[in-house]
Amino acid sequence: MFQSSINGARAYAKIEMETGVATASPHQLIVMLFDGAIIATRNALKEMRAANIADKGQAISKAISIIDCGLRASLDKNVGGEIANNLDSLYEYMSHQLLLSNLNNDTSKLEEVIKLLSDLKEAWCAIDETQGEIAQSAPAVRPVHDPLSPNISTLVKA
Repeated sequence: MFQSSINGARAYAKIEMETGVATASPHQLIVMLFDGAIIATRNALKEMRAANIADKGQAISKAISIIDCGLRASLDKNVGGEIANNLDSLYEYMSHQLLLSNLNNDTSKLEEVIKLLSDLKEAWCAIDETQGEIAQSAPAVRPVHDPLSPNISTLVKA
């Protein structure tokens, strides 16, 4: 009885996520990757504390995959220069910490990765807000003069 409603909810969530991905900007896609990595790492922490070894391993593998195949793969080191190289090193470090946490059942490494991902996500979101502020504060582009439109200054004289 409940299985069909659970499957329906999962199908709806999958469609909603796929629609979000299809309509998201590149900036929003990176935020989605951060969210996915954070959720997977939190799930790994929960499963580690519950001693669910298989589920812990799956969650850690998912987090590593998102970091390596999503976040790291999206870096353009030619354009991003030093920042992209530093982020690449940080992502590599996080993946390594996740592997070590899995091998040693070390919750502190998972907590460290969650903190790093959360800080990076917060900074990434701030970049988007700054871009919006810059666009709003930018001087308006003067419209091209249209000789057929009325000249307000000559129509209204005080």
